[in-house]
Amino acid sequence: MTTIRFLFILGLLGLCSCSRAPSLPPLSPDAVVLAFGDSITFGTGALPGESYPAVLEGLIGRRVVNAGVPGETTAEGRLRLLSWLDEQSPALLLLCLGGNDFLQHRDVSQTDENLRAMVGFARERGVPVVLIAVPRFGFGLQVPKLYGKIAGDSGIPLEQEALQKILSTASLKSDPIHPNAAGYRILAESVARLLGAAGAL
Repeated sequence: MTTIRFLFILGLLGLCSCSRAPSLPPLSPDAVVLAFGDSITFGTGALPGESYPAVLEGLIGRRVVNAGVPGETTAEGRLRLLSWLDEQSPALLLLCLGGNDFLQHRDVSQTDENLRAMVGFARERGVPVVLIAVPRFGFGLQVPKLYGKIAGDSGIPLEQEALQKILSTASLKSDPIHPNAAGYRILAESVARLLGAAGAL
């Protein structure tokens, strides 16, 4: 019985080690973090200093560049990302795109392909990526499975709960599709926790 219990515990430890969340390299104090996305990254619905990149900068003590463009789709972001990576030489990319694809009923396979391409652009330059999932409006708010699949296939950290919770709570929104200052702070805090858990901080 003791031997069986011992083997069972060893098996559980093996499962835990295999399912460990993806890690990130530590961010140096002078590291630049590139927050890339659409209006949610830009901070629509709040003052500039209340956007999630601005709040995150204060939380993690590193420079966070806000590269959010309202209304942008993943296809447009794919065209824009390379120049930002080359110009900023970030130590980390926070990628938060897809919402406008869903609102415009774009082909999900194209959204998937574009996000994968952007992850690839960063990794080719040695830039780690954190993917931030955007929920899709329908019968309630659901996070499309493509985010989990991309993160799993790429071995990158995924924040998939914050925006779903924020956009499901009226008091955290400035309009039906954007957080307010309180909502952006929650998103920033969630990303900061993920960075800490992944070893970046």
